[in-house]
This record gives sequence, C-alpha cells and structure tokens, in this order.
Amino acid sequence: MKKYRTLFKRMTILSMASMLSVSLAACVDSSSPQESASTTEDGKTVITMGRVTAANSKLPEGDTYENNAYTRLVEEKLNAKIVNQFEAEGEDYDRQVALAIASSELPDMMRVNSKEELKELVENDLIADLTDVYDKHASDYIKEVYDSYDGRSLADSTFDDRLMAIPATVGANAPNMVWIRQDWIDELGLKLDNDGDSLITLDELENTAKSFIENDPGASGNPVGIPFAHWLNAGDYGGSALTMSSVAGVFNAHPRHYIEDEKGNIMYGSTSEGTKKALGILAEWFDKGIIDPQFGTRTWDDIMALLTNGQTGIVTGPWHIPDWGLSAVKEMDKNAEFVAYTLEGENGKANVFRENPTGQFIVVRKDYAHPELAIKILNLFYDELGNATDLETDYPEIAKYNEIGVDGSTRPFNIEVYKSTSTLDDFTDLILPAVNGETSINDITKAGIKNDAKTILEYIEDSESAETSAWAKFHSRMKGIGLIEKLTTEDTFNWTTPVYYGTTATMEKKGANLLKLEEEDFIKIVTGTEPLDYFDTFVSKWKKQGGDEIIAEIEAELAEQQ
Repeated sequence: MKKYRTLFKRMTILSMASMLSVSLAACVDSSSPQESASTTEDGKTVITMGRVTAANSKLPEGDTYENNAYTRLVEEKLNAKIVNQFEAEGEDYDRQVALAIASSELPDMMRVNSKEELKELVENDLIADLTDVYDKHASDYIKEVYDSYDGRSLADSTFDDRLMAIPATVGANAPNMVWIRQDWIDELGLKLDNDGDSLITLDELENTAKSFIENDPGASGNPVGIPFAHWLNAGDYGGSALTMSSVAGVFNAHPRHYIEDEKGNIMYGSTSEGTKKALGILAEWFDKGIIDPQFGTRTWDDIMALLTNGQTGIVTGPWHIPDWGLSAVKEMDKNAEFVAYTLEGENGKANVFRENPTGQFIVVRKDYAHPELAIKILNLFYDELGNATDLETDYPEIAKYNEIGVDGSTRPFNIEVYKSTSTLDDFTDLILPAVNGETSINDITKAGIKNDAKTILEYIEDSESAETSAWAKFHSRMKGIGLIEKLTTEDTFNWTTPVYYGTTATMEKKGANLLKLEEEDFIKIVTGTEPLDYFDTFVSKWKKQGGDEIIAEIEAELAEQQ
C-alpha cells in the first residue's frame, strides 16, 4: 500500500506553520468529525466542512458562511447541519487543506483544488469511496450533467475503477476568436467573410491588419498591427487572450496540450509540425510589420493601451473578452464596435481543443457515517435548485440572494456543476428567445441569465445611451457566444481531446524551465532572431531537458488507468 508515502512533505508544512496548526487544533477540539457528536440536540446530522470563502460574499447582515439561506436549506431539506471546521480564502484555504491532510484531521467534506492533492488523499487512504452512493443517490439530471463530458469528468475522479470525489465541471468553450473593430472595417470599406460562415482566412486577417496600419482609422499617429502576448500560448480557454491559438488552429495544432499524433503516440502540442507552421506565419507577419514590432517586450497593460489608444483594432481572445478587456476601448471611444471571427483551418473547419473538464473536487472523509449526504447536497443545489421553475415562490430566500448578488462561495460546495454545453444552452434556450421576443424575460428562472437578457435588450433598444457594461454584455453574448452558436449549428468545429491534463513528477520538477524555454525560443523564431528551422532545435532541447521523461510518465499513468 502507498499509504503515508507522501506525508513527509506535509509534515514540513506543519513545522513551518505552527501558529496556524494551533488555530486548527482549537477548531478540531470543538468540531472535528473525529471528536464531535454525529447529531445535534434536535437530531440533525452534523457535517463538518472546509469552506472556500470570498473577500466580498455580499451576505445580508446576520448571515454567515455557516448560517445562511443555503445552509438553512440543507437543514430543511436534508435534516443536516453544516459546521465549518475551517474557512479560508485563496492560498490560505490551500494551507488549511494541507494541514488537515498532514494531520489526518479532515473535515467530513471539503474542496481540494488539484488532481495532485486528490491523488495524495487516495494514496493515503483518507477519503471515502463514493461509487455506490453516487450510483444509488445521484439524480438522473446530475448523471446527465456528468455524462455530457463523455465520461472524462468522472474519470478524473476515479482510481482503480472507484469514484473517490465529486468533480466540478468546466463547460466546453471554443474557439479562440479574432476580435476586429467593426467600425473601422465599415469606415475603410473592407470585405471580410464574403460567404458568411464566420471563418476568415489568414490572408483576410493579414490584409485587414495591413489596411489598419496604412490608414490609421484610430487616428493614433502610430498604428501597430496585431499584438500578441510574449507567452504566445495558454493551456486553457480562459487565458487565451492575446495568444496564437487561433493561428495554430489553422494547422490543427494545439500548443500546451498533450495529444495523440496520427500514429496514436502521445506528443506535446507545442512540439508539433502544426505549431511550427503557425510560428512560420507569425514570423512572416512580423517581418512584414503585420505583428506589433515590439512583440516580446510589451506587458499586458501595454497591449491593452494599444487597444484603448486606437493604435490597433485586432486582438485574439475568448468569447468573454468584451466584458473585461474590450470594454475599456468603448470607454475611450463611443464609436467602438467589434465583430468576432475565427480562423479557417486547412481542412475548412474551426479546429479547437477540449478543456480540462474538471479542476476542483469535493471529497468526503473516510469512515464518515453519511457519505450519501454529499450526493444529496449535489442533487439539491445543482438539480433541484438549479432547475427550479419558480424560484421566487419555492425558494424566496435564494431568490433574494440572487437579486442582491450573493457570492456563490456561500453555497455548501463552492464548485460549479454544469453540462459541457451549458454556456451555449443558456444562450440558445434562454437568452436568444427572450431577445427575439419569442419568450418573456420573466420566464427565465436563472437569475444571472435573466439579467444578461434584460441588459442585452436594453442595449438593443437604446445603444446610444447604454452603459459600457451593457455594450460589453451585448458583444460577449450576442457576438461571442453567438459565434459559438453559429459554428455549432453549422457543424464547423473539429474537436481534439487532449489525452492528459494532470501534472507528473517531472512536470513539477522541470515544468517551469521547459515553459521558459518554449516562450523564449518561440519569441526568437517570431522576431527572426532565429530561423524557422530553429524550431527543430527547440524540440530537441525540450525532449532532452525533461520532455521525454514527461511523455514516458504520461504513458505509464494512462496505461495504469486502462
């Protein structure tokens, strides 16, 4: 048995954090599952929890993380009382979890934030097997949610064919988009996407950037081409702003992801021939002045300034970039409008990757008498409450929370559990019908979605005097998610599913240096400091400096899971 093989590193944490340990001990004395009664005086089952908090919970006066509308709902519906063994935010929460693991004093339920921590809990035999309680108690809808990920989400929580945790889910998001100033396109009379499929070619993007540089429609006096962040690639969709993901997609390349090649061998996407071709395009564009001449040296804020100053009108990013990035452009220029496209692949498709379907997990302490309560909480909040048709009538306290924007961390489980298509489903089933007048906004029971639809309608009715936040909501939903909806409906996506999302031992040891190598060598290739063939040298260095070890470890881990 592998039990306790990793506790040495946890004991180091204990010795470095004695003050925190004393605090934890005091908490354990009063409410730890090992020492407290299993029921309250009035017969309610006690659930001790580790709770992830937020700086601004927006809880109404008198409510706390331990006593609020959500925890009271658990008492009412499940006859269970939640008692927090510890509460913390961010890194402080991770430290509390580390201390709980090191001391083997786990609360009955808690969230862990990495697959590595989950593995450690399994190897040290500290958490409950949830296979049978999930099969017996999970609602049909909850099972549908996890099934929508084709088994990938539950598999991430499964060890030796046993379900050891409740996984959070991350809905499918794609593609990486090219956001272009629509008002500049109109002003210059440019023609893009003549066939109306929302895919544009590399040539169309290059010619648009060239026209913006030559004509300076932003009247900046110093126009630049397409800006890219110096890191060039991201491992997830949310971080894909200012990256080359859309260009790499043209060649069905997916940097920063571990995928299978044509022969079924595992490879790192950043070392693929497709990535080399994408870098070749960027190098050509840099030489022609199509890419920002200061690429590789600008900070994130520098690039955002290029947009807000009217020096560039093209940026790559996710569907929601108008909400937190492009909105700053609108603040500076009331005429600013954007349109979203994605780049057409060599195969005529939009080539995209599937994100890691999980990332956070709810675990139950081994030997806790009521593990089924974890599944019942899951049903209550992500099925019964999430699918309520009349929230105001059936759950008035919860409806009030939604109205005043109480943070989701105040729920017993601070995770999201949505179908893989949730973003698109909410748009097509709820927002679009309301915006098109086919249904009433009041028919939407999801508070956040209802607010989105209301804001979008207000913008459509009076875009001239609308707030910037309404402009952003319109662009991100109607143009961003709208592009996803169009490409989905027209079956334009070509999906690649990475074979591995975790972290191996060599990744932990050498991953930072390998990433630094990748970023530095890619900058050299794009800026012409090194020729395109230098990519082969990069691949060789990556393999020798730990890449081959990582591939071998992934192969071994996947073989073990078979």
